Amino acid sequence: MTPKIDWSELFFSSTGRAGQVPSIIAAGVLLLCLAVYESVVTDALQFLNWIVYPVLIYCGACVVSKRLHDRGRSGWWAAIILLAVVMVWPRPTGFFDFIAVFVLVWAVIDLCVMPGERGDNRYGRTLFRTAAREI
Repeated sequence: MTPKIDWSELFFSSTGRAGQVPSIIAAGVLLLCLAVYESVVTDALQFLNWIVYPVLIYCGACVVSKRLHDRGRSGWWAAIILLAVVMVWPRPTGFFDFIAVFVLVWAVIDLCVMPGERGDNRYGRTLFRTAAREI
């Protein structure tokens, strides 16, 4: 059983834990918002980049750090993952982008395929009920 997800907390707070499915959905929503924004914005609206990109990066950092917490890792690893996304968005062009692609492949395997830690960890309580708890 998983508890209900508070989507605003998932996007705007970096503390706690988040499961696989909500994290994948949230990351997909953020990437979709980025793609739609870049396809709609024109040269006249370029000033909005100073608002939209920091908000998307902050929300992405919150989502990724919560998922990292669920895997038992520090949320600071989200900085490397987001840097890799920035390096390869919308497509890899440079010679050293293979490092960023490697980081993203690792992140997808680690954060999207591997399950979270069972039981409580230093980042929060378990997302699953493993046994009856004493009160």
